Amino acid sequence: MTARPAPFRVVVAKPGLDGHDRGAKVVARALRDAGFEVIYTGLWQTPASIAEIVLQEDADALGLSCHSGAHMTLFPDVVEELRARGIADVPLFAGGIIAPADVPQLAAIGIERCFPPGTPLPDIVTWLRARLGGAAEGEAPTEEEATDG
Repeated sequence: MTARPAPFRVVVAKPGLDGHDRGAKVVARALRDAGFEVIYTGLWQTPASIAEIVLQEDADALGLSCHSGAHMTLFPDVVEELRARGIADVPLFAGGIIAPADVPQLAAIGIERCFPPGTPLPDIVTWLRARLGGAAEGEAPTEEEATDG
């Protein structure tokens, strides 16, 4: 039997002065329960601090949450900070109060998916697993994996 890979590491971050973190905590918990290793940054993070956490934690993905309406300013700043650290290839996803009209602009800067309030948590888990290209630790192995070596 082959060894299972380490769990994917996902940073969930709250940029700016937004104090609404219930959604971010719910998503972080759902990802953790699905076998991901989750690093939640807490409230009031700067774009630079978020990028530094992603770098220091060697994160496989970054989820951003914004309910303040400042996503069109803060998210591009986070992307710039990631680029400045040479880690712009980290998959990005977002949630919160994001107008559908803003989604194409966010996609253009590298936010791969936006999950609005009310998105079923399994949808986020499924998308992230597919995007990262494999099963997170804690997920049952496929039949092929279970019969390996």
